[in-house]
Amino acid sequence: MHAFTAPPLSAAWLHQDARSGFEVVHFQRVDGGHLLAGCTTAVEDGQACVVDYEIHVDNAWSTRTARVTGRTSAGSRTVVLDTDGRGRWRVDGRSAPHLEGCLDVDLESSAMTNTLPVHRLSLRPKQRAAAPAAYVRAVDLTVERLEQEYIRTSDEAQQRYDYTAPAFDFACQRAYDEAGLLLTYPGIATRAG
Repeated sequence: MHAFTAPPLSAAWLHQDARSGFEVVHFQRVDGGHLLAGCTTAVEDGQACVVDYEIHVDNAWSTRTARVTGRTSAGSRTVVLDTDGRGRWRVDGRSAPHLEGCLDVDLESSAMTNTLPVHRLSLRPKQRAAAPAAYVRAVDLTVERLEQEYIRTSDEAQQRYDYTAPAFDFACQRAYDEAGLLLTYPGIATRAG
């Protein structure tokens, strides 16, 4: 099992190609896990939006709660997700059986949330794993199930993973640093700090 270094106090990503924007997150060690507090500002398909988030993960990097607030020209909306850490979810206090088995939250607007399954899975080289996620859309904050797969392809300090998301007919190779934070996400984002 690979042990990542502790996350830095903060990190940032430049969003490119699919959307123009920027993301900043601050990491804080709390309650046997981490609080990830961040914000993404972006323009996609001519629509500007701001997404603020607070995600609490446990010591194994499984999502426990997520509070996401989105702002567009249509107004502001907040969605709250919580889970038992074993794959049972509630969205705004209501049971969400369509998310059964998901252990991660994945925000459409965020490069940072791609850190969560990499930490949680701790894959060895050539090992693959499914990582379905509670996927929160950027503009309207609807919550869907997103099937994903990760395959670790390298054993270097800069780890590489093949990633697929069949719902979007999307595949790429991502690079992560020694803290398990995304460095490059082709067509989406690159690490800026």
